[in-house]
Amino acid sequence: MTRLLTRSDLGGLLEPSACLAALRDGFLATGAASAIPGQRVRTDLPFPGTATALLPGLLPGIEAYTVKVNAKFPGARPALRGVLCLHSGRDGTLLALLDSATVTAWRTGLAAALGTHVLAGAAEGAVVGVIGAGAQAELMVRGLGALRSHGELVVHDTDFDRAAEFAERHGGRVLGSATEIASAADIVLLATWSRTPLLSLADTRKGQHFTSLGADEPGKRELADDLLGAALVVVDDRQLVASVGALEPTDIDATLGDVLRGDHPGRTDPTSRSVYAPVGLPWQDLALAWLAYERAERDGIGRRVDLLG
Repeated sequence: MTRLLTRSDLGGLLEPSACLAALRDGFLATGAASAIPGQRVRTDLPFPGTATALLPGLLPGIEAYTVKVNAKFPGARPALRGVLCLHSGRDGTLLALLDSATVTAWRTGLAAALGTHVLAGAAEGAVVGVIGAGAQAELMVRGLGALRSHGELVVHDTDFDRAAEFAERHGGRVLGSATEIASAADIVLLATWSRTPLLSLADTRKGQHFTSLGADEPGKRELADDLLGAALVVVDDRQLVASVGALEPTDIDATLGDVLRGDHPGRTDPTSRSVYAPVGLPWQDLALAWLAYERAERDGIGRRVDLLG
């Protein structure tokens, strides 16, 4: 039997603290010799969209794997649609089908929050800025709030109403441009579709941290080359970043796993700039899917269907 887990089901099964712990454990585990690299296959569709497959999601200690297929349509709501398949590692049984947009938003946003927390300065009153007020930014802010206290929240989005709604939910205020966000914030979270850099070195100041989710596809670039060149740049996986092509290998200083394991010191100078630019990894899908599946099995959440019947 296969368990079907919808967006509503997952909203009741996932919570930030447990997900953050699972993601931290995954970053530590994937630095071991037994780690198996994931793959990302991207195809341009014959209409304004792309299809992406991430496989296999594997983690030491979990006897299961995931395969995810998404379609992305910029401008659609939601822009990301698809399914995440969770299979038994013993016999390949399809254990669950999960809404991929929900899992992707949670694992992307919370992994980005973890990277932000690890790399950003420790000031409790740090102002947090959001550029792009979508689902992934929502989870970044929620995750960061679970990891540390911070000061004011400022928000910008090309859709003013969406920015205003985001600011109201989180007790923040709206600013009129990306550069205004960079001027006001100590920590800047970017989650946009931009293919033109939104911030350059001249827009920033020493000591700032930037987390950019716009490095997951060729041609997307939220941060200019001079800013990347001046900052400590940390990614989630060198191999996948290189295969995606949004960042040059010479841009990259370390991975988040390197920093969490102590193999790289991270940012050691509080006056330096830092950037976390993840592309998203298949094992992150498994980490959260397995967490949701175990809780669903325990609590009887979601429909069960026999796809072979």
